[in-house]
Parts: sequence; C-alpha cells; structure tokens
Amino acid sequence: MKYFLLFAFSLTFSHTTAKEHEEEATSIVIKKPGDIGEEEDKKLNMENGVIPIADDRGFTLQSQDGNFVFKPYMYLQTTLNFNYYDDEGLDKAYNQDNIANSGFAIPYAIIGFTGRAFGKIDYNVSINAAASGGGLLQQAWVEYAVKPSLRFRVGKFKTPFTHAYLTTLGETLFPQLPTSLTAVTILPHSLNAVTPNIGTGFDLGFKIHGLVNQKFGYEMGVWNGTGSGQNTAAKTFSDDIHIPSLLYAGRLTLQPKGMMPPTQGNPKLLHEDKMLFGCSVSYNVESENESTNDFRAGIEFSMLKNRWYAAAEAYYMNTGFTKRQKTDESYNFWGGYAQVGYFLTTQCQIGLRYDFFDRNGSSKDGLLNMPAASINYFVPKTNIKLSAMYQYIGRTGHATQLDRDLDDLGISTHTACLMLQYAF
Repeated sequence: MKYFLLFAFSLTFSHTTAKEHEEEATSIVIKKPGDIGEEEDKKLNMENGVIPIADDRGFTLQSQDGNFVFKPYMYLQTTLNFNYYDDEGLDKAYNQDNIANSGFAIPYAIIGFTGRAFGKIDYNVSINAAASGGGLLQQAWVEYAVKPSLRFRVGKFKTPFTHAYLTTLGETLFPQLPTSLTAVTILPHSLNAVTPNIGTGFDLGFKIHGLVNQKFGYEMGVWNGTGSGQNTAAKTFSDDIHIPSLLYAGRLTLQPKGMMPPTQGNPKLLHEDKMLFGCSVSYNVESENESTNDFRAGIEFSMLKNRWYAAAEAYYMNTGFTKRQKTDESYNFWGGYAQVGYFLTTQCQIGLRYDFFDRNGSSKDGLLNMPAASINYFVPKTNIKLSAMYQYIGRTGHATQLDRDLDDLGISTHTACLMLQYAF
C-alpha cells in the first residue's frame, strides 16, 4: 500500500509539472492597441488585402513564443453615389434616365480573421456579406513561408497585376478604382458576349513569391482566370494552344529603399521614404467562355515620401478570338493613370488623378480621359475614414459622333461619391 501511494504521488506530481510546462509554452497574450512595437510590427505585418495584421485597430491574440497569432477583423464601407449619364444620341422618346445607379450602397461588409501558425504558416479568410454568389468568399488562403524570399500561397487572393488592385483595401486614395481598369472593353460585334476588362482582381490559384534582400520582389503563379465571382473548378484545355485554360501571371518589383507598404495614404505613415518600380504580365487562356485569349502587361511606379504619395501605371491588353469563333481577329487596348496625394494635416489628405483609356481599341480613333479629385479625412482615435471624390469622363479624338457616343456607354459622365469606412 505504501509503494502504491508513493507511485500515485509521483505520477500526479509529474503530470502537474508537465501540464505547467505545456501551459507556459502555449499561453496566449492579448496584444492591445499600442502594445505591438515597431520591430514586432514588421514581423507580423502580413498582407491580407484588407488591414495589416499588426495594425493597432482592435486586438491580436498571440502565443508567448510568437509562433501563433490570431487577429479577427471587420471592415465596413458605405457610400452615397451620384451618377449622371449622357443621352448618347438617343431620342428622348426612349425615356432614358440621365441619373441612374445613384443612392446609397454598401460595397464591402467584410468579416474575417488572419494570422500565423507554427511560425511559418500564414492564413486569411474573409467573407464579404455585401456580395452575392461566389463573391461572398472574398479571400481564403494559406501560405507557407520557407523564408522571406520563398513563400508558397494557395487559395483565393489577389492576382499580381497593378498597384491599384494590390493596395490595401482600406488605404486607397480614391473610393473607386481607376475606370480604365474596371470598365469593360468595346468590341465591334453587335452580338458579343466577350467583354473583358484590363483589371484581374481576386481569383483562385497558386503562387510562389518573395522579397529578396528587402529590395527585389517577385510573384508568379496560375489562377482559374474566372475572377472573384466563381469558386468552382470549371476550366478545360485550350483548343488553340493545347494547354490548360488558366490565367498565367507574374510580377517583378524593385524596391530600392526597402519594402514599400501597400498603401496610398495612412496617417500613421507620414515619415516614410519608400519607392517601388514594377512590371507584370499575364495570359488568360480562353478566358471568356472559350472565346478569347487575353494577354495583359503593365508597368507601375509608386512612392511614399513623408506626407506625399504618388503613383503612375500603364497597361496593355490584347484580346484574340479563338478558332472556335471562326475568326482570327485580335484587338489591342491600353490605358493608365497617374495620381498624387498629400496630407494637408496629419488627418486630412487630398488627391488628384488623371485616368485615360483606349476603350474602343487601337484600330479606332478616340480616347477616354477621366480627371478626378478626392479628399480623405481620418477621424482621430476612431478608425473611421471619410472620403469624397468627383470624376468627369471626357472624350477626345473620335472620328464620328456615333463613335463618341458609343465609347462611354455604361460609364457615367459625372460621378460623385461620398464614402464612410470603418475598420476594426
């Protein structure tokens, strides 16, 4: 009996000691606003496209050894829009409304969580409750970081094309993306379901990326090429070039002054000196119902210098019909923009943008030019951002009035937008 009691005591003691060591290794620390230092911020600042994981909004759960990090977040954006459309040469008998697509809207109502596991696995999942269909799942990806210069990501995330799309969602200079990236192109066919746009945005796929010596960045991978509205495997093999009908894309960047933050204006980054030069290419094989092969290329520049932000991009797209369409026609489109922002005060930022787009293709005369202005106010200690913008659609160089009227179909001549966003 004596030996049994001694054995039981020893077992209990060893179990208690092991449990204490286990709790010590896995204890959770709640990082509140202001707790995360600058050096730790750099380690945890993983890009999720919505808010930085180490941002001082809300809180971050972290294990004692830093190998496990969990950050829930929420992002809400509501807008008041006014859009005025030209008559486009139509008779007033058609009862065309010049004011349309106006009123209140909620483009984003995102709930998500992001973090790190085992010190090498980054992850992010976010749901956009304001979207529908496949767009409800805004992002869902897992990334394995062998080292900063070699990372593997799989899931749904941003494709590596254009600074405008790759900017953190809540930190753009304008409430709306450049029209040259979002507006569909015009092809000279009356019954035509092929309406690609230059921007690619979110998609399902796999990529390899990294930052070498804190200066040279690279991204390359394959995606479905169907965009953010579809989460299923619905692709096939190319009939023309006999490879999988997917989106193949890559991007190279030079960041001579260290890693460029993915922002176009943040009141907490008013003493930065960063710069980025980039180029990107992509080939979307039979992207539109097995009817076109779309090649895209772009060059970009962006910089942060104290209170100044500046960026410029130019991009090109070639749309070629497949043999199944019984035509060998191809069309070339190009566009770009330049924008600049400046913080008048530590909370108030103003911005100007000039956007241009050869929407009807290089085979026809005519160009859309779209100047815009914005103002952003970051309400102190609330995480609220108020924005306002105005954009005008100009048309120049068209051969006929009909070409002029057709070139901006579906795009409002006068656009005004007020936006309130909140992030936690």
